[in-house]
Amino acid sequence: MGDSVWKLAPPHEEAAGLAAALGIPLVIARVLTNRKITDPAAAELFLYGGLENLHDPFLMDGMAAAADRIGLAVERREKILIFGDYDVDGILSMVMLHRALSSMGLPVDYFIPDRLKDGYGIKDEHFAVAVERGAGLVISVDCGIKAVNFIRLAKERGIDVIVTDHHRPGPDLPEALAVLDPALPGASYPYPGLAGVGVVLKLIQALLIRTGRTSLLRHYLKLASIGTIADVVELRGENRLIVKLGLRELDDVANPGLKSLIEVCGLAGKRISEGDVGFRIGPRINAAGRMGRTELAVRLFFSTSPAETRALARSLDELNAQRQKTEEDIFAQAVALVEAGALDRKHKILILGCEAWHRGIIGIVASRVKDAYNRPVILFALDDGKAVGSGRSISDFSLIDCLDKCREHFLSYGGHPYAVGCTLRRDELPAFKRAANAVAEAGISEDQLKRRIAIDAEVAFSEIDGPLLESHALLGPFGVGNPRPVFMARAAEITAAPRKLKDKHVKFLLRQEGRTFEALGWDRAAWADSLARGDRIDAAFTLQTSTYLGEEKLYLSLEDVRR
Repeated sequence: MGDSVWKLAPPHEEAAGLAAALGIPLVIARVLTNRKITDPAAAELFLYGGLENLHDPFLMDGMAAAADRIGLAVERREKILIFGDYDVDGILSMVMLHRALSSMGLPVDYFIPDRLKDGYGIKDEHFAVAVERGAGLVISVDCGIKAVNFIRLAKERGIDVIVTDHHRPGPDLPEALAVLDPALPGASYPYPGLAGVGVVLKLIQALLIRTGRTSLLRHYLKLASIGTIADVVELRGENRLIVKLGLRELDDVANPGLKSLIEVCGLAGKRISEGDVGFRIGPRINAAGRMGRTELAVRLFFSTSPAETRALARSLDELNAQRQKTEEDIFAQAVALVEAGALDRKHKILILGCEAWHRGIIGIVASRVKDAYNRPVILFALDDGKAVGSGRSISDFSLIDCLDKCREHFLSYGGHPYAVGCTLRRDELPAFKRAANAVAEAGISEDQLKRRIAIDAEVAFSEIDGPLLESHALLGPFGVGNPRPVFMARAAEITAAPRKLKDKHVKFLLRQEGRTFEALGWDRAAWADSLARGDRIDAAFTLQTSTYLGEEKLYLSLEDVRR
């Protein structure tokens, strides 16, 4: 009930044929065509695709060379050092590859930099780690594409390096033995959007093909699905298939660490959804890296002692609670700065910094500020003459492209269209703000700053039946690039007085054409003061379910309402 713009997608002429060919409701066919899935074969793959539909890993540039080199390491019994990253994607990439290489009889070690001391990525000085550990082969996961000097030093010392990454390169590519990165310009792999765990999964798939153990691939899908969701990459193509298959595997978990983590999240015995991973499992793993305790998450997945894993899972739970408190404090301070300076009315990108902000938390706060003001945000932790930043962006503006245009200001930077990290000298911050504001001013229209609600189709409550819900379930898992469908119902009557829940949310009953559904507006408590029983409203909503006492119940999750 604000200034949101509702955009109802026009019907596509292919929808009727798609519905007839696949035997699905027309409303669901319209959702598919809205996502540019118009061919029946492509739609069938989207709805019903399985393990056999994963791409051939050897289509990825460098894969054959990487598999050959690892095969040589097996013959030599050569020590391998895995360089990882401290976020969920990096930690789970390392754990997956460590497990796969160890199963081949290889001696494997790992190194993950400290987020607060080392920052992101492989630094030149980390070359000493490879030497000290006696590695003959180094494999990077979720990093390495910009480690040009490190790889040159390793090469001079006779240490081979395989890079597995999914980030954009710098001006020069590293001269590694093999570079596995589907995001490279001109890369031949059919799907460029894999997360770091996705690239590692493809390497593992290639090794399993070489060793005739392809049936084991499904065991790696659990962690790959968690890392893919947590890294907030688009859930289209192979990413979506990895998550879809991995979520199914989470119904049967043997790893003591993952089992303990699921228990501490209150998910034991439940069907785990992408939302459970994104809001419960992922944040607890991430809390370790954000709070400078990455080793807790690593130990959790490597331990075989249920008693130890339970203790570690509880520690991660406590760290996550600390993270949440710190997050709330930083968010309140950031909002206060925006409001005090009316910055949202002056700038199309919000760039803020503070000495007191925790550099491990600012990324998640940037996401919340972005949602609050519907514009790209970069927050900086200021310390020791440097400004360490983390940014999040709206769908219409590539933040990594913005940083590319401002590259002269950075000591280092990287990321994706919607999430970036960067470091610069503190005295460069004012100049960077001016440059970024100029890029945003030219690249973002006023209309793009309005909250837009993309509506897939209009439905009547009478259409929300069993067949529609069964087909709706096949559209998931949902995320970036494949959002949960938003539907619209007109002239629905509020039949029970709206009431507030925890002073944050609103709940009421909606009736249309003789059918009634419970409706919930999350973080919309103010609606309870402006809506009343008997009002007729148009509602934009998604279909959600909640479970209470073992019973699953459908409800409408309200995106917006209007009179």
